[in-house]
Amino acid sequence: MVKVDEFLVERWMNEYEHDVEVNMAETCVQPFTLREFLEFTDRPDYMDEIMDRQLTYGWIEGSPELREGIAGLYRDVDPGDVLVTGGAIEANFNSFYSLVEPKDTVVSVYPAYQQLYSVPKGFGANVKPLRLLPEKGWLPDMEELKELVDRKTKMIVVNNPHNPSGSLIDTPTLRAICEVAEGVGAYVHCDEAYRGLYLYPADRVPSVVDVYEKGVATGSFSKPISLTGLRLGWITANHEAVHQFKLRRDYTTISKGMIDDALGALAMQHIDRILERNNRIVKANHRLLDEWISDEPLMDWVPPRAGSVGFMRHHLDVTAWDICKELIEEKSTFMVPGDCFGFSDHIRIGYGNNIEVLKEGLGRFKEYLDCHR
Repeated sequence: MVKVDEFLVERWMNEYEHDVEVNMAETCVQPFTLREFLEFTDRPDYMDEIMDRQLTYGWIEGSPELREGIAGLYRDVDPGDVLVTGGAIEANFNSFYSLVEPKDTVVSVYPAYQQLYSVPKGFGANVKPLRLLPEKGWLPDMEELKELVDRKTKMIVVNNPHNPSGSLIDTPTLRAICEVAEGVGAYVHCDEAYRGLYLYPADRVPSVVDVYEKGVATGSFSKPISLTGLRLGWITANHEAVHQFKLRRDYTTISKGMIDDALGALAMQHIDRILERNNRIVKANHRLLDEWISDEPLMDWVPPRAGSVGFMRHHLDVTAWDICKELIEEKSTFMVPGDCFGFSDHIRIGYGNNIEVLKEGLGRFKEYLDCHR
C-alpha cells in the first residue's frame, strides 16, 4: 500500500473555510462569478451559444483551442505538448506518477505546498528537503542544492512563485538550478500555479520549460486567472515526458468537463486583460498588507515578490495553530497556520481577495492581537 501523509493545509482548509465570515486564506485572485466573467469577456450570451452542445466526453487531452491558448503562455511550446488537467494539483501528481520511481532521489524545496514532497515520498522516492529560510529570503541555497543532489537524483522540485512565502526565483538562479539538474540528467519540476502574478514588473521570469529541455511546468486557472471553480490546470514538458503523462492520465482522468474546457478556452482569448486585472488587485492589496505589518510589532515578514500569498511571522508565545484556531472561534476570521508548512511561528495569508475583505480581516486580527500584547 502506498503510504499517504495527511495533507495538512488541505485538511485545515476543508475543516474551516466555509464556516467563517472573513476568509484571508484565499489564495486565488478575486474569483469571477460566471456572470462577471462573461461580461468581462464581452460574451454575456456565451452560455446560450453553447446550450445545444452535446455533453459528451469532449477532447481527451483538452480542446485544440484551449491547448493553443495555454501554449501561448510560453516561448516555444507546441500545443501538442500541453495536457489539460484537473487543476495544477492533478498536473503535479501526474508528473510524479509518471517520472518518479521507488528509490529515486527527489530534491524538493521546503516549506512548500505539501504535495510537492509528500507525493514522491509516497511513491517510494528518497525525498531530500532543500530548506528555504526567511533569513535567505525564502530562496534556495545553491551550494546546499549541489550537496543534496546525487547520482540517483531523478527530479528537483521547485515552486515559482513560491507558496507560502511569495518569494520568486530569478532567471539566473532558475538557470543555475537547471544546470545542476542537467549535470545528473534530472528533471526540474516547477509548480508555476502562481505564475503571471508579479508585484514588480522587472521581476518577470521565464517558465522552466523555456530554459531547460527537461523542465516540467504545471499551471492553474485558479490563482492568476480567477476561474477556480472550473478546476482546470495543465502540464507541459518535452514530447517524451508528455507522452508518459498521457499514458498515465488515461487511468485517472479521461477528459475534463467540456463546459469547463470551453470557458477555459474563452479565458485564454482574454488572458492579457485578466492578468492586468489581477495584478492590479494583488499590488493594491499587497501595499495595504505591507503597511499593516510594518505598523504591527507582533508581526513581520519577508515581503513577497510575486503571487498572492505571504508568510507572516508572529511574536506570540503560542503556536500559529493556536492563534488561527482562536481567530476562527473569536473573530470568525480565517488564515492558515504555518504549522501546516512546518513553521509554527508563521501564518500564511492570502491577499488576492476583495480589498474590503482584507481590511475587515486585518481589523479583526488587530483586535485579537490587542488582547494578547
